[in-house]
Amino acid sequence: MKMTLPVLYTFRRCPYAMRARLALLSSGANCECREIRLSEKPAAMLDVSPKGTVPVLVLSEGHVINQSLDIMKWALSHSDPEHWLKNARYDLIERNDTLFKYHLDHYKYATRHQSDPHHHRQEAFRILLDLEKILNITPFLNGADFGLTDAAIAPFIRQFFATDSVWFATQNIPRLQTWLTDFISSHRFEQIMHRFSPWQPDDAPVFLRNDVSNR
Repeated sequence: MKMTLPVLYTFRRCPYAMRARLALLSSGANCECREIRLSEKPAAMLDVSPKGTVPVLVLSEGHVINQSLDIMKWALSHSDPEHWLKNARYDLIERNDTLFKYHLDHYKYATRHQSDPHHHRQEAFRILLDLEKILNITPFLNGADFGLTDAAIAPFIRQFFATDSVWFATQNIPRLQTWLTDFISSHRFEQIMHRFSPWQPDDAPVFLRNDVSNR
């Protein structure tokens, strides 16, 4: 009997979906990619994951993974050719997903949260200073090579940078700025940011690209 490939429901600009796509590409996993509109979430996605957030990975046996870090771990547990799991800093990822994300949201969406954006920018920046110290010692957050830690955190740093790129460029964090620039200009980032049309149920399947070269 023919096996069905996993299906990834994703949204191009969502940092959680970005890091899931990064890990799937690194692992070489082949999966159908379904780009969604957040304003028109497809019933097929809501049927398997009622919480309605991306990413959602539906495996061939029907099991659903709807947390981005769990998708990353699932992909890399099956194949980890770039050794992303080695030396992974789950403490840094946890702080990114909790404290940094909190301040990022209250900085980027200050009107929505009725918050002081300058205060939250400064609090988030304190965390970036700690990352700068790590990058003073090793070229990547994961160590000698780009890995799980970098992939899990970089999409959120990119979002912080994009909120006020002029201000970001003037800060004394040269190694973090270089690390981010290298990530944004990399082939792997180009791949995960490929523009797919929003998925419709009668569409022919489209797939993530499996060339994981970073050159």
